[in-house]
Amino acid sequence: MAQAEVEAFLTGLATEGQVSAGTQNQALAALLFLYREVLEVELPWMEGLARAKRPRRLPVVLSRDEVARLLAALEGPCWLMGSLLYGSGMRLLECLRLRIKDVDAVRGEITVRDGKGGKDRRVPLPVSLRPDLERQRARALVQHATDRASGGGRVHLPHALARKYPGADREPGWQYLFPSARLSTDPRTGRSGRHHVSEEVLQWAVKRARVRAGILKPATCHTLRHSFATHLLEAGHDIRTVQELLGHEDVATTQIYAHVLGRGASAVTSPLDRLLSAGR
Repeated sequence: MAQAEVEAFLTGLATEGQVSAGTQNQALAALLFLYREVLEVELPWMEGLARAKRPRRLPVVLSRDEVARLLAALEGPCWLMGSLLYGSGMRLLECLRLRIKDVDAVRGEITVRDGKGGKDRRVPLPVSLRPDLERQRARALVQHATDRASGGGRVHLPHALARKYPGADREPGWQYLFPSARLSTDPRTGRSGRHHVSEEVLQWAVKRARVRAGILKPATCHTLRHSFATHLLEAGHDIRTVQELLGHEDVATTQIYAHVLGRGASAVTSPLDRLLSAGR
């Protein structure tokens, strides 16, 4: 495939198929892998091809009043999980994958294991949620004890920990804080165990709560994370601190939340407002 053909192929993806920038870049990476690793043909000019740029989108952010209304429309464990998303800035799966041992009420922090990019980090544990988290922890431990009594009580362990620590998959600390209501079978081991709550459960709950709360913005679970970051910056917290709490590799990713601060569009007085006020 010649350089012109590759460029035409990638251009066709962008114009005819209307695919995303990520899909275009994935197609280019696949071509590079095919020629370099499979066909063992070096095409230096392919390295110089321009990657598609991802469009810059401003995140959807809820006001504090909207967050309060949204959370008030949630119930039970979904309320607690939604409150954690807003109160700690965790991603959806980071919250669902929490293990009992990773919630430290004494230190007032939560350890997020193997987050995006394979990194661990610590996020704040909201003081107001400590009693509810203790009750959720107790419920998870009771469920685990019941599972063990019936010969189960196993949970999936990340990476090679299952081989390194045999039997750890039945220890209370490794159990999910938000266990699923149903048992499932691990396709890798064939063992029956209890996974965490499905992400669709909370996603659907937030969607229904948004409608009940009368919120017109397209709010999702991730919107609570956006709101966490924006409200911290509004409160005067340092952007580097917010970057660390969110687990962003580059501070430029965090800076997008500054769009709602006093330096943004809301701080500019519209010329229409000036015109109308001058005429009064």
